[in-house]
Amino acid sequence: MIDFIYSNISTIIIGVVLAAIVAMVIVKMIRDKKSGKSSCGGGCAGCPSNCTCHQKNKF
Repeated sequence: MIDFIYSNISTIIIGVVLAAIVAMVIVKMIRDKKSGKSSCGGGCAGCPSNCTCHQKNKF
């Protein structure tokens, strides 16, 4: 087991770093969604999906 880790340490480190970056991106997207920010990057004035992006919860 130790030999496997030593022979693949660079791959393991790169995998852990990439997994951490993906996790941070997902957390940021969830926080932005909860705060009402749009992920499309455009203005909402002429967007045909404006009513679906910014719906208020009716519960």
